[in-house]
Amino acid sequence: MKMAFWLYFFLFLAFFDLHAQYPILTPFALTLGATPAFIGWMMGIYALTHLPGNLLAGQGVDRHGSRRYMIFSLISAGIILLLQAHVTEPWQLLALRSVSGFVLAFLAPACLAMLASLSSDPIRQGKFMAGHGVVHTLASVVSPAAGAFLVAQTSYSFTFQSLGWLLIATGILAIFTIREPQGAASKLTLQETAKTTVKLNIIPLRFYILPLAVSCSQGILYFELPFQAGGASGIVNTGVYFSIISLGALATLSMLFLSHYSPYVRAALGILGIALSFFAMAALDFVPLQVSLFILGMAKGVTFPAIASMFIDLSGGKRLGTVFSLQSISMSIGSFIGPIAGGMLHGKITSPYFAAFLILMVALLLIPPRTSKLKSNTIPPVTT
Repeated sequence: MKMAFWLYFFLFLAFFDLHAQYPILTPFALTLGATPAFIGWMMGIYALTHLPGNLLAGQGVDRHGSRRYMIFSLISAGIILLLQAHVTEPWQLLALRSVSGFVLAFLAPACLAMLASLSSDPIRQGKFMAGHGVVHTLASVVSPAAGAFLVAQTSYSFTFQSLGWLLIATGILAIFTIREPQGAASKLTLQETAKTTVKLNIIPLRFYILPLAVSCSQGILYFELPFQAGGASGIVNTGVYFSIISLGALATLSMLFLSHYSPYVRAALGILGIALSFFAMAALDFVPLQVSLFILGMAKGVTFPAIASMFIDLSGGKRLGTVFSLQSISMSIGSFIGPIAGGMLHGKITSPYFAAFLILMVALLLIPPRTSKLKSNTIPPVTT
């Protein structure tokens, strides 16, 4: 349990650092003279460079263990934030964000692999994974408002430096506190890895449209919401809005009884809830923005665990590493497309929020309803 505590502590600080940047990146880019389209590319490139990092992390953690990748990711991301505090041109910010997406991609797979190796009991492993989701959500509740408030009271440069030193200090602390569990699975050799058969169609690939569509709509939201809140002048409002979304997600994540219902029904209703929230923000001016964002967060809290449970059911509980790797890939692609689409539609006749609504509704129409085949409930890791 001591090792689990340290892992949760490091994950909380890393997620806090990451989510604290969401409300301030767009206003910061605007102060540098970036256009909305450029900001969309800047946000999308982070997700794109996250993709090769995730693929390399899976192979590297299996061969060499988790510890070195955690330390590398934390310290490298901290150094990048220190450099980010001194950028003066939009292209410099774009370059640093692309490198940041790559190095941070190693952190979550390494931490999850180490958490899973702390016990061979599936029930305890499930609890460890659920704890990861709770830590992620708690960090995302407080950090956006904290990051925006820090910028409002000080400056962008001081905020990025503070977040950078926080990550570096966390990485240095990990050097002295993190050890590979003695019961961890043996590392794969190059020959064993080469012999592993790669099979992508474990479940129908069309089901990956769901996480792709959700992450795409989420990317549109992360791009458009800071503009709606007032850009650089409304940075505190932006931070509060992101925290409201996380509070909504935390509300439904706390409803543990939801796991007793079919994951297919939960996924469909959750995505429908997200879509209707976007429609309200695009066309229903009488609905307060705070209400729409809270409902959107509640729907997200239902959707992500349901999609994970649905994939477990579709795969029959086999080859879950490949299944969730493909889910991560689809979400990275969606997170890349979303901000770019938002940048192209910003200021046009069609609201980016309405585009997100259409994307989610089309995804629902393409996925046929199914009935869960698993008799026992499995609690998957939660991502928000």
